[in-house]
Amino acid sequence: MVILQLALLLLLAGCSAWAEEWTYWIDPCTPEAEKATACKPGDPELGKWALEAWARESGGGITFRASPTEAHARLRIHWANGQGSLYGEAVPVEVDGQRGADIYVLPDTRMLGREIATATRTDEMLRDTVVYLTCLHETGHGIGFAHTAAFADIMYSFRFGGDINEYFGRYRRSLKKRGDIATRAGISEADRAVLKARYPAKE
Repeated sequence: MVILQLALLLLLAGCSAWAEEWTYWIDPCTPEAEKATACKPGDPELGKWALEAWARESGGGITFRASPTEAHARLRIHWANGQGSLYGEAVPVEVDGQRGADIYVLPDTRMLGREIATATRTDEMLRDTVVYLTCLHETGHGIGFAHTAAFADIMYSFRFGGDINEYFGRYRRSLKKRGDIATRAGISEADRAVLKARYPAKE
Protein backbone atom coordinates (compact mmCIF):
# COMPACT_ATOMS: atom_id res chain seq x y z
CA MET A 1 0.00 0.00 0.00
CA VAL A 2 2.80 2.41 0.92
CA ILE A 3 4.61 1.66 -2.36
CA LEU A 4 1.39 2.28 -4.30
CA GLN A 5 0.83 5.60 -2.54
CA LEU A 6 4.40 6.69 -3.27
CA ALA A 7 4.00 5.74 -6.91
CA LEU A 8 0.80 7.78 -7.11
CA LEU A 9 2.46 10.80 -5.53
CA LEU A 10 5.34 10.57 -7.99
CA LEU A 11 2.90 10.31 -10.88
CA LEU A 12 0.99 13.38 -9.71
CA ALA A 13 4.22 15.29 -9.20
CA GLY A 14 5.31 14.38 -12.69
CA CYS A 15 2.00 15.51 -14.22
CA SER A 16 2.31 18.84 -12.43
CA ALA A 17 5.82 19.29 -13.78
CA TRP A 18 4.70 18.55 -17.33
CA ALA A 19 1.97 21.18 -17.42
CA GLU A 20 2.94 24.81 -17.91
CA GLU A 21 1.73 26.73 -14.89
CA TRP A 22 0.45 30.30 -15.02
CA THR A 23 -0.20 32.28 -11.89
CA TYR A 24 -3.14 34.67 -11.96
CA TRP A 25 -4.81 37.50 -10.14
CA ILE A 26 -8.42 38.65 -10.60
CA ASP A 27 -9.48 41.99 -9.20
CA PRO A 28 -12.33 41.63 -6.72
CA CYS A 29 -15.44 43.61 -7.51
CA THR A 30 -15.41 45.83 -4.46
CA PRO A 31 -18.16 48.42 -3.90
CA GLU A 32 -15.74 51.05 -5.20
CA ALA A 33 -14.94 49.01 -8.32
CA GLU A 34 -18.63 48.33 -8.90
CA LYS A 35 -19.34 52.04 -8.81
CA ALA A 36 -16.46 52.84 -11.18
CA THR A 37 -16.86 50.00 -13.69
CA ALA A 38 -20.33 48.44 -13.18
CA CYS A 39 -18.67 45.09 -12.39
CA LYS A 40 -20.73 42.67 -10.32
CA PRO A 41 -19.63 40.62 -7.31
CA GLY A 42 -19.83 37.40 -9.33
CA ASP A 43 -17.59 38.63 -12.16
CA PRO A 44 -14.32 37.35 -10.62
CA GLU A 45 -15.87 33.89 -10.70
CA LEU A 46 -16.50 34.29 -14.44
CA GLY A 47 -12.82 35.13 -14.90
CA LYS A 48 -11.81 32.07 -12.89
CA TRP A 49 -14.13 29.86 -14.94
CA ALA A 50 -12.48 31.17 -18.11
CA LEU A 51 -9.05 30.10 -16.88
CA GLU A 52 -10.40 26.74 -15.76
CA ALA A 53 -11.88 26.23 -19.23
CA TRP A 54 -8.48 26.69 -20.91
CA ALA A 55 -6.89 24.28 -18.41
CA ARG A 56 -9.63 21.69 -18.80
CA GLU A 57 -9.69 21.81 -22.59
CA SER A 58 -5.89 21.53 -22.79
CA GLY A 59 -6.09 18.01 -21.39
CA GLY A 60 -3.45 18.77 -18.79
CA GLY A 61 -1.05 20.86 -20.86
CA ILE A 62 -1.59 24.07 -18.93
CA THR A 63 -2.61 24.87 -15.37
CA PHE A 64 -3.49 28.04 -13.47
CA ARG A 65 -2.79 28.88 -9.85
CA ALA A 66 -4.09 31.89 -7.97
CA SER A 67 -1.28 34.22 -6.90
CA PRO A 68 -1.40 35.65 -3.37
CA THR A 69 -0.29 39.00 -4.79
CA GLU A 70 -1.06 40.87 -7.99
CA ALA A 71 2.61 41.79 -8.48
CA HIS A 72 3.70 38.18 -9.03
CA ALA A 73 0.74 37.04 -11.14
CA ARG A 74 1.49 36.35 -14.81
CA LEU A 75 -2.13 36.99 -15.77
CA ARG A 76 -3.98 39.87 -14.14
CA ILE A 77 -7.65 40.43 -14.88
CA HIS A 78 -8.87 43.98 -14.24
CA TRP A 79 -12.35 45.45 -14.61
CA ALA A 80 -12.25 48.33 -17.07
CA ASN A 81 -14.33 51.50 -17.06
CA GLY A 82 -14.88 51.83 -20.79
CA GLN A 83 -12.09 54.32 -21.50
CA GLY A 84 -10.00 51.63 -23.22
CA SER A 85 -10.78 49.12 -25.95
CA LEU A 86 -14.22 47.71 -26.74
CA TYR A 87 -15.09 44.57 -24.74
CA GLY A 88 -11.52 43.91 -23.58
CA GLU A 89 -7.79 44.12 -24.12
CA ALA A 90 -4.69 42.09 -23.26
CA VAL A 91 -1.46 44.01 -22.76
CA PRO A 92 1.77 41.95 -22.71
CA VAL A 93 3.95 42.37 -19.61
CA GLU A 94 6.94 40.64 -18.09
CA VAL A 95 6.45 39.17 -14.62
CA ASP A 96 9.41 37.76 -12.71
CA GLY A 97 11.23 37.14 -15.99
CA GLN A 98 8.27 35.36 -17.61
CA ARG A 99 5.73 36.38 -20.21
CA GLY A 100 2.43 37.61 -18.81
CA ALA A 101 -0.43 39.96 -19.53
CA ASP A 102 -2.55 42.67 -17.96
CA ILE A 103 -6.09 41.89 -19.08
CA TYR A 104 -8.84 44.49 -19.10
CA VAL A 105 -12.48 43.40 -19.34
CA LEU A 106 -15.36 45.84 -19.71
CA PRO A 107 -18.23 44.55 -17.54
CA ASP A 108 -20.66 47.38 -18.31
CA THR A 109 -22.66 46.06 -21.27
CA ARG A 110 -24.43 49.41 -21.55
CA MET A 111 -21.23 50.68 -23.14
CA LEU A 112 -20.94 47.94 -25.75
CA GLY A 113 -23.38 49.34 -28.27
CA ARG A 114 -27.16 49.63 -28.41
CA GLU A 115 -27.87 46.05 -29.49
CA ILE A 116 -25.87 44.40 -26.71
CA ALA A 117 -27.07 46.95 -24.14
CA THR A 118 -30.72 46.30 -25.05
CA ALA A 119 -30.36 42.52 -25.14
CA THR A 120 -28.62 42.28 -21.77
CA ARG A 121 -30.95 44.68 -19.98
CA THR A 122 -33.48 41.94 -19.25
CA ASP A 123 -31.25 38.86 -19.54
CA GLU A 124 -28.71 38.59 -16.76
CA MET A 125 -27.22 35.37 -18.11
CA LEU A 126 -26.59 37.02 -21.48
CA ARG A 127 -24.75 39.76 -19.63
CA ASP A 128 -22.68 37.10 -17.82
CA THR A 129 -22.10 35.39 -21.18
CA VAL A 130 -20.59 38.58 -22.61
CA VAL A 131 -18.31 39.04 -19.60
CA TYR A 132 -17.30 35.36 -19.48
CA LEU A 133 -16.53 35.07 -23.20
CA THR A 134 -14.58 38.32 -23.07
CA CYS A 135 -12.51 36.93 -20.18
CA LEU A 136 -12.00 33.72 -22.17
CA HIS A 137 -10.95 35.58 -25.32
CA GLU A 138 -8.58 37.99 -23.59
CA THR A 139 -6.96 35.34 -21.39
CA GLY A 140 -6.49 33.40 -24.63
CA HIS A 141 -4.41 36.32 -25.88
CA GLY A 142 -2.62 36.35 -22.55
CA ILE A 143 -1.43 32.77 -22.93
CA GLY A 144 -0.30 33.33 -26.49
CA PHE A 145 -3.16 32.98 -28.98
CA ALA A 146 -3.77 35.34 -31.90
CA HIS A 147 -7.06 36.39 -33.49
CA THR A 148 -8.72 34.15 -36.04
CA ALA A 149 -11.18 34.85 -38.85
CA ALA A 150 -13.42 31.85 -38.04
CA PHE A 151 -16.74 32.91 -36.47
CA ALA A 152 -16.91 29.66 -34.47
CA ASP A 153 -13.67 30.39 -32.59
CA ILE A 154 -13.41 32.11 -29.23
CA MET A 155 -10.36 33.87 -30.66
CA TYR A 156 -12.45 35.29 -33.52
CA SER A 157 -12.07 39.03 -34.10
CA PHE A 158 -15.08 41.22 -34.82
CA ARG A 159 -12.99 43.17 -37.30
CA PHE A 160 -13.85 40.37 -39.73
CA GLY A 161 -17.54 41.22 -39.42
CA GLY A 162 -20.13 38.73 -38.23
CA ASP A 163 -23.30 38.98 -36.17
CA ILE A 164 -22.22 40.13 -32.71
CA ASN A 165 -25.56 39.27 -31.12
CA GLU A 166 -25.41 35.73 -32.52
CA TYR A 167 -21.80 35.33 -31.40
CA PHE A 168 -22.90 35.72 -27.78
CA GLY A 169 -26.39 34.36 -28.30
CA ARG A 170 -25.32 30.89 -29.41
CA TYR A 171 -23.41 30.41 -26.15
CA ARG A 172 -26.24 31.91 -24.09
CA ARG A 173 -28.68 29.38 -25.58
CA SER A 174 -26.54 26.55 -24.19
CA LEU A 175 -27.14 27.75 -20.63
CA LYS A 176 -30.03 26.87 -18.36
CA LYS A 177 -28.49 28.36 -15.23
CA ARG A 178 -25.47 30.52 -14.43
CA GLY A 179 -23.49 27.61 -13.05
CA ASP A 180 -23.55 25.95 -16.48
CA ILE A 181 -20.83 28.41 -17.53
CA ALA A 182 -18.38 26.50 -15.34
CA THR A 183 -18.74 23.39 -17.51
CA ARG A 184 -19.31 24.86 -20.99
CA ALA A 185 -15.94 26.03 -22.23
CA GLY A 186 -17.15 28.01 -25.23
CA ILE A 187 -14.16 27.18 -27.43
CA SER A 188 -14.25 25.58 -30.86
CA GLU A 189 -12.53 22.44 -32.11
CA ALA A 190 -10.05 24.68 -33.91
CA ASP A 191 -9.35 26.60 -30.68
CA ARG A 192 -8.83 23.30 -28.89
CA ALA A 193 -6.44 22.04 -31.53
CA VAL A 194 -4.30 25.19 -31.30
CA LEU A 195 -4.39 25.00 -27.50
CA LYS A 196 -3.20 21.40 -27.42
CA ALA A 197 -0.52 22.08 -30.00
CA ARG A 198 0.88 24.98 -27.98
CA TYR A 199 0.48 23.28 -24.59
CA PRO A 200 0.72 19.54 -25.26
CA ALA A 201 -0.06 17.21 -22.40
CA LYS A 202 2.73 14.72 -21.71
CA GLU A 203 1.97 11.06 -21.17
